[in-house]
This record gives sequence, C-alpha cells and structure tokens, in this order.
Amino acid sequence: NSTNKLVTIMKKSLITLFLIYSISGMAQTNEKDVIMLVVNQVFEAMRTNDSTLLKKSFVENTNMFTAFIDGEGQSQLKSGDFNLFVNTVGQPKDQVWNEPIWNEKVEIDGNLASVWVDYAFYVDDQFLHCGVDAFHLIKQSDGWKIFHLVDTRRKTACEVPDKFKP
Repeated sequence: NSTNKLVTIMKKSLITLFLIYSISGMAQTNEKDVIMLVVNQVFEAMRTNDSTLLKKSFVENTNMFTAFIDGEGQSQLKSGDFNLFVNTVGQPKDQVWNEPIWNEKVEIDGNLASVWVDYAFYVDDQFLHCGVDAFHLIKQSDGWKIFHLVDTRRKTACEVPDKFKP
C-alpha cells in the first residue's frame, strides 16, 4: 500500500532529521565545554600562581581592557598589559586570588567564540570587586585561545551566589 510506504518514509526521514539535530547539538555542547575549560584554566592559573598554565589559554599579546565608572560617574575604558598580567599571576604570593564565575553564556560561530560570565574577585576571603568577564576566543590548530578579554569592575550591587562566597 502506497500510503503505508509514504508513512514509513516520513517516519524514517523524521528519525534521521532528529538524529542529525541531536548529534549537531551534542557537538555544539561539547565545543562549549571545551571553550569553558580554556576559560576556567585562566582562573585555576590565578589561584595557583601558574603563569605557564595561564599562557596556554591565550594567544600572544592578547588585548585586555577594563570598563568601569570612575569617581565622577564617567564611563572609562582602561587598557591592560597582558605580559604584566602573566608576570603578576606567576609571582609567588602569600594570598590566594580566587575569582569564581557563574551564569556562563557561550556563543560559537565557526572558529570564533564569545564567553560572558559573572564573577566575584577575592584575595583569600576578602571580597574586592565583582562584575562581568567577556572573552573572545579563536579556534586555532592547537585549540581554542583567548585573544580579547574585557571585564567590568564594581564594589557595590554585587549579587554573588552563596556557594561562591568564602
């Protein structure tokens, strides 16, 4: 019966489309996990004073910026020095730099990715500031690397989830 054959073909087509969509979604999720491993490596390096681990996450001469509101209420953008950041992270310290992150948002288009996360920054158990970290990454032959990082910083209006407080 031609109706039964048509129904069977439609069912197989739908199942095939579902499988393709599922596999595609799993690949995208896996890629997001890989990207977040790179981002989380930055914070692990900061906690452990490991400049070698830190450099693995970045391209050479990464652009870094901080966006903030100054004391007069004016919007400011301050350029950071990537090499100074790496050297500072790698210096032995008596305190632990801890920057928990949450609300991760990852977007990918081909070899370009964007990551937006909320964070709080602590030195040992002392809260210093909170804000957002925004990363741009490029996928190269040796994996995903950060080429641009900008953060915001504020000391008030910080809603840090309890599980990230010391």
